[in-house]
Amino acid sequence: MKLRNWGQPAESAEATPTTRVQRIEPGRPTDLSVQPGGRRLGEVLVEANVVSPQQIVAALAELQQGPAKFLGEHLVELGVLSERDLAWAVGAQYSVDAIDLREVMPEPAATELLDPAIARELVAIPLALRGEAVLIAMAFPAAAQALQQAIGRPLMVKVASRSDITRVIANSYRALSAVSSQVRVFEAQQSLRKEVARLDPAVANDDAPVVQIVHLMITQALRDRASDIHIEPHPERVRVRYRIDGALHDVLDLPAAMGPVVASRIKILGGMNIVERRRPQDGQISMDIEGRGVDIRVSTTAVIDGEKVVMRLLDKSRPLYRLEQLGMPNDMAARYSALLRSPYGMVICAGPTGSGKTTTLYGSLGEINTPERNVTTIEDPVEYRISSINQIQINEQAGISFAGGLRSILRQDPDVILVGEIRDVETARIAVQSALTGHFVLSSLHATDAPSALLRLLDMGIEGFLVASSVTAVLSQRLVRRICNYCREPYHPSAEELALLHAIQGLPPSGGFVRGHGCNFCAHTGYLERTGVYEMLTVSGRIREMILERATHDEIRKVARAEGMRTLQEEAARLVEAGVTTLAEILRSIYVVGA
Repeated sequence: MKLRNWGQPAESAEATPTTRVQRIEPGRPTDLSVQPGGRRLGEVLVEANVVSPQQIVAALAELQQGPAKFLGEHLVELGVLSERDLAWAVGAQYSVDAIDLREVMPEPAATELLDPAIARELVAIPLALRGEAVLIAMAFPAAAQALQQAIGRPLMVKVASRSDITRVIANSYRALSAVSSQVRVFEAQQSLRKEVARLDPAVANDDAPVVQIVHLMITQALRDRASDIHIEPHPERVRVRYRIDGALHDVLDLPAAMGPVVASRIKILGGMNIVERRRPQDGQISMDIEGRGVDIRVSTTAVIDGEKVVMRLLDKSRPLYRLEQLGMPNDMAARYSALLRSPYGMVICAGPTGSGKTTTLYGSLGEINTPERNVTTIEDPVEYRISSINQIQINEQAGISFAGGLRSILRQDPDVILVGEIRDVETARIAVQSALTGHFVLSSLHATDAPSALLRLLDMGIEGFLVASSVTAVLSQRLVRRICNYCREPYHPSAEELALLHAIQGLPPSGGFVRGHGCNFCAHTGYLERTGVYEMLTVSGRIREMILERATHDEIRKVARAEGMRTLQEEAARLVEAGVTTLAEILRSIYVVGA
């Protein structure tokens, strides 16, 4: 017996062998009256030569000592078994066929038969109707009895991995599908235009249409892994877009009349002034969505058709990344980690907005946060709270600015200081002086590449000798989308893409060019999640001399490359050669400048 090739391993899976389900015959519903029995999961895995008896015994011994877990879940966490191979094994244990959900689109008529909450609880998704029976994919065939009671029809059971089913549930039960009914209620309530003002979101109850619509927008954004929600008023509609993996996607159109009401509701949640509609405002919302804590940064600004609202979502349930997870090559990660252990000096993380600078800074703090160090940060806002680190939130109204807060930090006996962003010359000067007086300083700066960050400090008015003496390294970065591992396929690049590969002096992948053709798990984009692209400039003696001489960008860049710096373009070419991303994504995300 051999396991089929199901693709890449996922995060976790579990099986509960309490009920036996007989093998499915095509076109016939499952007989759920068969009593418990059959082989254990470990026996199935050993017979298939996927896991050795010694590995099973060792895993069971670890489970007896640790927290309660299922054997399959633990084997996946150990990396012994992929989640999809585990799904096959669970199917073999219960004599149920496995199904690949990458290309299967659930029929709306089938999904309507099962409540979304029950689907998530039982980890099951109806796929299609087969006469009176329902074809359904489950992670735990043992729950088939409860599922049949919930649906009230005969079931044709297939087994799939837990994470695959969870993804399909998120794609099939869209929170935004309930928006249309709320819009109809809203339109019925405002038959006259003056009644829009009467629907004051400040006093609206939880059942009010605008309250429900805003909640549904945020809920679906979290399910889709969106980083931002854009609410944009236009003459005939209000367009709602999500930024997912760095790209914006249209998700919803609302009536134009709802624009002011939705904006007011969000401003109420963010503690902002709903009367002021002409000046830009900023606010912050903290709430729980489906059991997950989320912080939302709100920004409003007046455009010609009303107020545009942008919400930045910070999912507090997502773990912080470690340095090795950021995407740096091993040699760069080792050199950067060594720099972080310097007793003093300044490391700058540079890049445009949305390039992952804050994520890198938090990963850096995780590397150096030890009981022996007093680590203090000043941020606007504090995006993630880290235990044992002192974090200061900027509050301009209370007189806490980056410059003022940084001065107070210096009186708190710090070892490591993180400045969320260098925005002005005063903050830059204090940060540089802190690095010169025995402190290790981490900060972010908006710049296109590493040499530009050094020149930006000089342009701010910081003296060259201060920059040369304080800055030890500059890390410039971008984020690029990764090719979806579920739907990779070979392809031949266009002439424009091949010209880009030549321009960045890259090599084609040894196994040929690949891309994602689009599947259920990547929302048919061909990409899933992102990874970092980095260039690291270490400030050597020669670079210090060039800073003092006010050398040009190209001169500094040329010397840095001669000393071993790999540019963003060269690192991007490495990712293409490794099959991590595509040339089209490199062209979209990374500026191609002269070598």
